[in-house]
Amino acid sequence: MADALVTFSRGRRNLLFVLALSATILNLVDRQIISVLKPEMAHELGWSDNDYGTLAAWFQGAAAVAFLFTGWIVDRLGVKWANPVGVALWSLAAMAHAIARTFGQFVLCRVALGATEAMGTPAAIKTIAAIFPPAQRSNGYGLLNAIGSLGAIVTPLLIPFVALAWGWHGAFLLGGVLGLVWSVLWLVAVRGVRFGGDHDAPGDVPATKRGPSILTERRSWAIAIAKFLSDATWWLMLFWMPDFFHRSFGLSGVALGPPLAIAYSCAAVGAVLAGTITTRMIAAGHDLARVRKGALLVAALFATPLPFADLAHDYWLAVALLGLVMAAHQAFSSSLFTLIADVSPPEKVGRVTSFGAFAGNIGGMVIAKVAGLVLAAKLGYLPLFLFAGFSYLLAYGAIQLLMPRLPLEGVGSKGPPQGAH
Repeated sequence: MADALVTFSRGRRNLLFVLALSATILNLVDRQIISVLKPEMAHELGWSDNDYGTLAAWFQGAAAVAFLFTGWIVDRLGVKWANPVGVALWSLAAMAHAIARTFGQFVLCRVALGATEAMGTPAAIKTIAAIFPPAQRSNGYGLLNAIGSLGAIVTPLLIPFVALAWGWHGAFLLGGVLGLVWSVLWLVAVRGVRFGGDHDAPGDVPATKRGPSILTERRSWAIAIAKFLSDATWWLMLFWMPDFFHRSFGLSGVALGPPLAIAYSCAAVGAVLAGTITTRMIAAGHDLARVRKGALLVAALFATPLPFADLAHDYWLAVALLGLVMAAHQAFSSSLFTLIADVSPPEKVGRVTSFGAFAGNIGGMVIAKVAGLVLAAKLGYLPLFLFAGFSYLLAYGAIQLLMPRLPLEGVGSKGPPQGAH
């Protein structure tokens, strides 16, 4: 990685990191606009709960299928071009929502947005690997998840005001325009930059190493199953938490902003704490494998109180419980991303990441449709929250079963990388 780090200054590296984080915010903003404005859009367009669940499922399904290819595309384009191409494409897909009128047109828009936003995860993981040395990546991935949560905080706070001024059409247009501006800024920031290793396009450096298919390796399936189970809960919260507060406490529009902002602020705190605590424990000499698995288990346990949110009659108690679960998810997710880099050979990190993201989006697609059916059947949120609260323990169990001893190939034979500052 040294060759990737000497081609640009610390200031340039920090700038690229800030841009990578802001791309993650834009990714979340564009996908969440429809959930924040769901009550108003459903009323105007005549959507049922099942219709909304169908839209969410199409989005997740398109993203899941796209993840089978986006890891390869990102590797082919390299860090320099994968980022602006991905952001520009999903920004155009977001803007297309503004001209949709029929349900079928919205399905096409959600498919386009899901497929193009699938560029985001492998591009972000590859970018952080390119600009940070191994010993600093745990914090980098923690901050990635934390700052990404800001998109989920900013959206419910600002989008209702945008919708009040320009309608829901204007909200989608604004999200897309911001992404197009970001793409131009990135291209300016990377002028003259060579990332090195496997992070530039194959035309600039040797092609990525080949090896056995990741589908033949237990670690790939451990990550995929864990992502399927844990991401299902994240997508449940992302798509349906505004509706939960609307049904349970009568909130809509601007009033949804504070509880959603608190919940996603907790998610950001969980990501930062996971990255900071685990990094310090490893630096203090604790066994890396035990730290990684311990972090996953603690996060899983903190998610188990979720069902009590549906039983809570006190508004702030429900907010606190959902905030705790969001923090637990991001702590689990940050640790899982770092685990991918720990157990995968460097040349396979992108493919394993995309395969895990594919499984996670399949989980999101399934839970989105199931949630619509459960709510349409008047069963309420309790069955959904019961599954979601224990999904992380199930994910941890899958990792324990398939990787009882972590194959720490991504950190070298002598243990965790040294030299962090």
